[in-house]
Amino acid sequence: MIQIKGSMMSVREDAQVLDATIRDGGLVNDFYFEDAFVRALYEMNLAAGVDYMEFGYRADKRQFSVDKFGKWKFSSDEDIRAIVGDNDTDMKISVMADVGRCDYKKDIHKKSESPVDMIRVATYINTMPEAVAMIEDAADKGYETTCNIMAVSKCKESDLTYALEMLAKSPVKAVYVVDSYGALYPIQIRDIVHFYAQGLEGTGKLVGIHAHNNQQCAFANTIEGMSVGASMMDGTVMGMGRGAGNCSLEGLLGFLKNPKYDLPPVLSFIEHYMLKLKEDGVVWGYDIPYLLTGLVDQHPRTAIAAVKAGDTKYLDFYNEIWD
Repeated sequence: MIQIKGSMMSVREDAQVLDATIRDGGLVNDFYFEDAFVRALYEMNLAAGVDYMEFGYRADKRQFSVDKFGKWKFSSDEDIRAIVGDNDTDMKISVMADVGRCDYKKDIHKKSESPVDMIRVATYINTMPEAVAMIEDAADKGYETTCNIMAVSKCKESDLTYALEMLAKSPVKAVYVVDSYGALYPIQIRDIVHFYAQGLEGTGKLVGIHAHNNQQCAFANTIEGMSVGASMMDGTVMGMGRGAGNCSLEGLLGFLKNPKYDLPPVLSFIEHYMLKLKEDGVVWGYDIPYLLTGLVDQHPRTAIAAVKAGDTKYLDFYNEIWD
């Protein structure tokens, strides 16, 4: 039986919040954030009491051109250090390493040489063995690690069971439920988080939740996952992220009752920095095409293309994706 952990009025001392604005938000603007923006976001997260700040991907420059992407696609130790110095704070720094898109043996250096604290390994269910190898490599180098199993809405229960068995034996700190397509509803998130928790029971490993907002459920899914035991929650400022975006950081911090979190620094940052992004034409957030790809549990690439093209023939789009 699934048990609710905490209540609307209780403080979850185990809750940890990660700001993924630069990483997931970077998918919207090809990671072209000015240093002043990133530095202000870092200072905002410190003031707001956020536990982790994710700077971007550690992508392989042999696969992705530095001429086509901003530097946070690659998030080098040098570029991060230029923002955070030695990061002599309680907040930890993370980057994401995609299976097959990161030369992790070369580009992820020893923790003693890096300002990064945690490597988040992103994988689809069919590349779990390589994900575990990356987790073990990062742990051997001194990092905390997570495994973010993407597109969980497409995963078979038997495959997830096997993946959790592998991860239970690994040094990973947390395993994330990732609703990549924004296809899931709170009642499904409740069951999946419980399933992860059962699979990791007795290992001391945490469950995380990373939600997308295609059906406007990202915030609801995040707090529902938390209610049944997820303790690492991702958010982005104003929900900035690929396509329909993510759970809003300001919504999540406003919901949590722990006095360590402080909302006003986030609101000030939105006023001074996020609104300008919108004014400059950077587009993200809920739109009808995202709703429709979420409903049919599809990757949002077709919806992203439709939104960029300004295509409002929603019925035609609906019929197309069903076909």
